Amino acid sequence: MMTSLLSRIAIAATGLTLISCGPTNIITKTPPTAQKAEHVLYQWYDDAGPGEVKVLIKLSEQQAFFTRGGRDIGWCFVATGKEGHGTPAGTYKITEKIVDKHSNRYGWIEDEWGNVTNGDATPRTKVPPGERYVPAPMPYWMRLTSYGIGMHAGVIPKPGETASHGCIRLPKDFAPVLHHAVKVGTPVTISY
Repeated sequence: MMTSLLSRIAIAATGLTLISCGPTNIITKTPPTAQKAEHVLYQWYDDAGPGEVKVLIKLSEQQAFFTRGGRDIGWCFVATGKEGHGTPAGTYKITEKIVDKHSNRYGWIEDEWGNVTNGDATPRTKVPPGERYVPAPMPYWMRLTSYGIGMHAGVIPKPGETASHGCIRLPKDFAPVLHHAVKVGTPVTISY
């Protein structure tokens, strides 16, 4: 009988030890890992009401602002011309819209596996054997000048900073929205 009582005490003590020393996240939930906040690259709240769309690009802020009939309908970050490839200030009109366009001035060189070996190439750049020149894609193209400046979808690596060869890059998700909202003849003002 004494052995039986000692056995029960030993079993109870082992159970208490396991409960008190076991992992604590069995009873309580582990907090979720914090996610890094991302920049909001655009907002669009067009009512599609009366009036024409107008575009204002502020180079100093690297942002574009959109109105329709004088009403604010949205804004977005842009990436304009980096040093040596500045985006010219002025008043323009959209003269051409193309959904799937590629640059005839800029691109990159990649090897046979698709690795970029020269990210700042032109059609005149010497291409090493086994590699190829790839013209830069400019989806949702909206031409502003006769010499190749326009708005199109592109990478905005650091919102608020320049990054392009002179064009106005728009956030990739937003470019089709703007492309649909504007027409040939839509006024675009670029200012400092």
